[in-house]
Amino acid sequence: MFSPVPRAPLLLGLAGLWPFYWGFATLLIPDLGTWALLTLGGRFTAPFVQLSYGTVILSFMSGVLWGFATRDPGWSGYAFSVIPALWAFFMVGGGPVSAALNLCIGFIGLLLLDLHFWQRQAAPAWWMSLRALLTGLVVLSLLPLAFA
Repeated sequence: MFSPVPRAPLLLGLAGLWPFYWGFATLLIPDLGTWALLTLGGRFTAPFVQLSYGTVILSFMSGVLWGFATRDPGWSGYAFSVIPALWAFFMVGGGPVSAALNLCIGFIGLLLLDLHFWQRQAAPAWWMSLRALLTGLVVLSLLPLAFA
């Protein structure tokens, strides 16, 4: 079912996980969180780095899906492509626990949209291999915050 992922998208996708796992580390290691707060500022510690970056990535992925929609006839692809950005805008707010949970739901929903475009052959053959890996790792990084 899944195809091997080309090296460049794989490495760049994995590199894009750094802010999620940095936030995860500052959450789990209090001394690291304190150092980051004093050295880098509050926005580079959990929960802020994970929530703001997650919102950015969901919005970015809407743009990626919009590109896929150009290869998928009809208007439904365009409508589907804006869902992740709208989800982030409307659902990632309030407290950090609900925001992290809504990001988890948003990324899982995004994976379903990825599957839709992949099944319609609007995405590359290797797309689901990459997206399943990255989505799993993103959600894992957010779960401790979502269930704090």
